[in-house]
Amino acid sequence: MIALAMAMLVGCSSNEKDYDATGTFEATETTVSAEQSGTLLQFALEEGDNIEAGREVGLIDTTQIWLKMQQTETSKTVYQSQKPDMEKQIAATRQQLAKAKTEQRRYQELVDDGAAPSKMLDDAKNQVQVLQRQLDAQVSTLNTQLSTLNSQLSTVNVQIRQLSDQLQKCHIIAPTTGTVLEKYVERGEYVTPGKPLFKVGNVGLMYLRAYVTSAQLQHVKVGQQAKVFADYGGGERKEYGGTVSWISSRSEFTPKTILTDDERADLVYAVKIAVKNDGNIKIGMYGEVSFK
Repeated sequence: MIALAMAMLVGCSSNEKDYDATGTFEATETTVSAEQSGTLLQFALEEGDNIEAGREVGLIDTTQIWLKMQQTETSKTVYQSQKPDMEKQIAATRQQLAKAKTEQRRYQELVDDGAAPSKMLDDAKNQVQVLQRQLDAQVSTLNTQLSTLNSQLSTVNVQIRQLSDQLQKCHIIAPTTGTVLEKYVERGEYVTPGKPLFKVGNVGLMYLRAYVTSAQLQHVKVGQQAKVFADYGGGERKEYGGTVSWISSRSEFTPKTILTDDERADLVYAVKIAVKNDGNIKIGMYGEVSFK
């Protein structure tokens, strides 16, 4: 009877689980797509490569955009050369007006002294008025011409900025540091905006997505420390320190591939536990977590 009791005790203890929930490991993945159309001239990238954020990994043909840029720059130069030199163009009229005003003052003095008829003064005043109207008309015309050229130059400057942006987008830049998980195109292919080029994942920081019941949820908080076990198969496991980084705000039905502490629970909540990867954890690998 003693031997039977000991066997039952060992059997019970061996069935006791040292984890609260299970799930699979995942990483933050980013799919990089083309932003311009053209032939992929350079694409020095292979699956498994480690890349850093900001690194240029490819180049789309920029010939047509560059030619448009040169054409637009030429148009800008033409518009700038057409800008009128207002002071030079109105200098002659302004000088004539100043001379006419001098004549008007001289005739005014002569008329006041009775040395000249008033008609001469009237003619001088009319001449001043005519020249003043000519000057105002010239200034108005030149201002209109200048305003039109400035508007055209503004439009050209916007086009130049747009083309510069398009040229910049021909350079394929890694948006984040990580490992190339998948490569969708090869050098020499024709790509269009929105076409996926490659997928990069930050495998240095992995997340175990596990599912807990509502009863377990009350004991799990964001920022809480947890023990994470990576299952390498064949009974081989490795323990890691983890931190609860996210808890779902809505429940869902238990995924068929996931076991919870209470397998009878229909509704569970997804949680993510962040784990610093030592290089051994792979995306999709099975894992377990203990919140105790």
